[in-house]
Amino acid sequence: MSGSLTGLITHKARVQSLYKRSLRMLENWYDRREVYRYYAVLMRQRFDENKKISDIRIAKDLIAKGEAELFDKQHWHPRKFPESPGGVAYGREVPPPDWVLDYWHPLEKAQYPEYFARREQRKKEYVKLWEEKYGKDSTFSPH
Repeated sequence: MSGSLTGLITHKARVQSLYKRSLRMLENWYDRREVYRYYAVLMRQRFDENKKISDIRIAKDLIAKGEAELFDKQHWHPRKFPESPGGVAYGREVPPPDWVLDYWHPLEKAQYPEYFARREQRKKEYVKLWEEKYGKDSTFSPH
């Protein structure tokens, strides 16, 4: 789940999260696709058996037991996606800051005239908004 959580998670979201984390755990343990799919089908069957439970107390108890089982059976060295935090390529490519474009050669800027014209206009608008909000700085002149 992405974004900031407010602390209130629906029962459906908890079940979906538990299911997805269970499948990721199975991927960690079984690297052969056919073996993983076999255990994934068995996992789905376990979730489907409890799909019709309408008593929320029983459902919460099942989720708590599922979370505990997931914790007990977690892999000792889980896989991480390369670009995810903890992955081998996390933070490897740092996007260049915007000010780098100010140092392009005029011939390079001439290849993208519309972009740089719009960029200069937006820079002027930003300076104007800054001066309205904070006042003019006598030590700094943008042009």
